[in-house]
Amino acid sequence: MKVIPPGEDNFRFERLLYARGFLKVAGCDEVGRGPLAGPVVAACVILPLGCDHSIFLDSKKLTHPKRVALNHKLQEIGAVVGIGQASEKIIDDINILQASLLAMKLAVNNLSARGDDPDYLLVDGKFSIPLATPQETLIKGESKSASVAAASIAAKVERDRLMVELHKKYPVYNFTQNKGYPTREHRHAILVHGPSPVHRYSFRGVKEDG
Repeated sequence: MKVIPPGEDNFRFERLLYARGFLKVAGCDEVGRGPLAGPVVAACVILPLGCDHSIFLDSKKLTHPKRVALNHKLQEIGAVVGIGQASEKIIDDINILQASLLAMKLAVNNLSARGDDPDYLLVDGKFSIPLATPQETLIKGESKSASVAAASIAAKVERDRLMVELHKKYPVYNFTQNKGYPTREHRHAILVHGPSPVHRYSFRGVKEDG
């Protein structure tokens, strides 16, 4: 089912769907498609109808402290948040696109397992999640839907946290700073030390440099 394009109101998609009788409209997004190491992480978020939806913006346009503050805000306002991830090994096995869709599916399933099944999904990008749940794909969804933006924030904060933990095990790659993305320093570390067990061996920049 298609919904009409939003204007400046970044909760217009959701509000229209609620008006059509849906009860739990969720936004889905993932982060971590571009890095050379670590998992891809996704989130599925149901925002309360009465909250200030305008504060939830595309995570890429926010500073790290602002993302963390908004992630805490999700908890404070009682938003329902599910997280899913696909490891670097899964990424190598099924490719990054399929792994991203799997991570989003797992994020939705995380909500369902807690009894918070969404009945409609707003999904960032142009590919649908492999689920029977009714859904709409939104290119640049983080700028159109507060729920998708909230999902991008939750996923980014969780992935950053995971990469800081991986830095403790593999400090030579400086994951705390680069979060696994292909910075010059990171690529040089791969060249010098070889790839770690958490690198994506199917990615250009790992298979050549490693």
